[in-house]
Amino acid sequence: MDTFFSFYVLPALLILLKSVVLIVVLLIFVAYILYADRKIWAAVQLRRGPNVVGPWGTLQAFADLLKFVFKEPVIPSGANKGVFLLAPLVSAVLAISAWAVIPVNEGWAIANVNVGILYVFAIS
Repeated sequence: MDTFFSFYVLPALLILLKSVVLIVVLLIFVAYILYADRKIWAAVQLRRGPNVVGPWGTLQAFADLLKFVFKEPVIPSGANKGVFLLAPLVSAVLAISAWAVIPVNEGWAIANVNVGILYVFAIS
């Protein structure tokens, strides 16, 4: 039982933890890049920019996420419903899975693939 835990469960939990940390960091990075984009465009248009949600408007991206999650899906009548709903998920999973072989720190790659650059090219 101890060998099962140390050989199978512990590495799987470590990979899951690394994946969750990577996804959270990427989502926060994207949220603040969107914040900077909105502030820059507000300055170009001579207005204040996002300043309603959170201090100085820093939580505007998360408010937009909540608005997006609770919207009713609109599917065109001629579209294949399954493909229409799964296409964004497939593209997001492929984009995020390319980050699995990019080492963040020494020993901190989610998947240690010997042909990492080939993997990234194949995914993209």
